[in-house]
Amino acid sequence: MKLSKHKNPWTTLTNKAVYDNPWIKVEHREVLTPKGTDGIYGIVHFKNRAIGIVPLDEDYNTWLVGQYRYALSEYSWEIPEGGGPLNEEMLNAAKRELKEETGITASKWTKVLDFATSNSVTDELGACYVAQNLTFGESELEDTEDITVRKLPLAEVIQMITRGEITDALTIMGVLMTKMKIDIGEL
Repeated sequence: MKLSKHKNPWTTLTNKAVYDNPWIKVEHREVLTPKGTDGIYGIVHFKNRAIGIVPLDEDYNTWLVGQYRYALSEYSWEIPEGGGPLNEEMLNAAKRELKEETGITASKWTKVLDFATSNSVTDELGACYVAQNLTFGESELEDTEDITVRKLPLAEVIQMITRGEITDALTIMGVLMTKMKIDIGEL
């Protein structure tokens, strides 16, 4: 996903990996800023793309997953989401994540959003899909997942966002874009 055709005004002088694990690599760069002054830049490179799914039934109900988020030290309600390997088609990753976290499969998929998660510090890109024509089965959680699944009307999820009960950026983007697509008749 190329976001701009503008010329890069930054000059990279050095690039050093300062941390690397199976999911992320952190780079420290010495740079010349757009004004020509010396500077530094840190970049978190994700080894997966962010994938979010809004499962939606014919009555505009959706399913959220609740889980404790270690990095924030708090419990979070979110749409089913996860990482899709860079060499995997994003739709396949979305299908896998939905099944894994909720047990839901779907026969209709619509991409509603491409996004950059936090473009000031990371190159992570992602997409959000709406899954429709749902079938229900058993979830297939990973060892790192302790998830509660909750069915709610989409309107209630929007109210949770408005009240600040949902703060996950991918959930907010995905749910609000889904609502906009419904309102304009694209879903």
